[in-house]
Amino acid sequence: MSGIRPTGFLHLGNYFGALRNYVRMQESYNCYFMVADLHALTTLKDTKELKGHVRRVLAENIASGLDPEKVAFYCQSHVPETAELYLLLNMLAYVGELEKTPTFKDKVRLQPMNVNAGLLTYPVLQAADILLHRATLVPVGKDQEQHLEMARNYANRFNQRYGEVFPEPYAFNFGEDLVKVPSLDGAGKMSKSENQLATLYLADDDDAIRKKISKAKTESGGAPGAPVPDSVANLFQLMRLVGGETAAYEAQFNEGTIRYGDMKKELAERMIAFITPIREKAEAIRNDEAYLRKVMDMGAEKARASAKVTLELAKEAIGLNYY
Repeated sequence: MSGIRPTGFLHLGNYFGALRNYVRMQESYNCYFMVADLHALTTLKDTKELKGHVRRVLAENIASGLDPEKVAFYCQSHVPETAELYLLLNMLAYVGELEKTPTFKDKVRLQPMNVNAGLLTYPVLQAADILLHRATLVPVGKDQEQHLEMARNYANRFNQRYGEVFPEPYAFNFGEDLVKVPSLDGAGKMSKSENQLATLYLADDDDAIRKKISKAKTESGGAPGAPVPDSVANLFQLMRLVGGETAAYEAQFNEGTIRYGDMKKELAERMIAFITPIREKAEAIRNDEAYLRKVMDMGAEKARASAKVTLELAKEAIGLNYY
């Protein structure tokens, strides 16, 4: 089980941190993937564009290879059982631990005038999303590992207090390291809302991709054996992610002879070849309203069937069955 917030445009970090795993998992596992529209409300004051964002996320997931026939692909708000389990899990969450989460601290720094209770209990809702399907494998990016640990904590607290209902969920990436894609300016990770000029989006056109990569931060080559700066290592990583070879460029860096302009041009063309098919397919899907409605209805039906069973087990364990 996993989900993506419908805020802004999906980017390479979303693809390599989550979407790529979604597509691989759907062939071997019973999968529940959602558009986290309730999570978006914690920071989204103006919801006029929410419908468009949801449609875009649905389309970009499908364009990336997700098959709604093979998985439960649904909108979070279409499964009301989520809110009920969220309420029950809030009884097991402590304010002190929630205030210490790095993502909460970051949001408080970015929006000090909108520190709402939903923002504080974001990890609890995220745990409800996962535990609602008693999921054990969660394909998430490296930055979500702490939230996943908190979900395990809530599962264990529930089981210890009321009885065994929930398995422990763990990050899943097919035996590979979890991927975190840094921004092109070397400051943090790629983001749907921050550092937009340093983030490569799945909806970027060819010119935008070339422009962003041409302005990516670089540093001059060092002495033989010297560590590669993060900004340069980031370009090497991006090149490898889209099928390029970096051995020659790495050797040139060590020799102090690397020509970043040439490397950036190759990287840009490889990135265009990677992103363009996704962008074009997503645009066609996004304009097919009947198809998207069918996807959402089908996904909600699958997700609610699973959620109802879990919620009945949870309420029985707590003692909320009075008949």
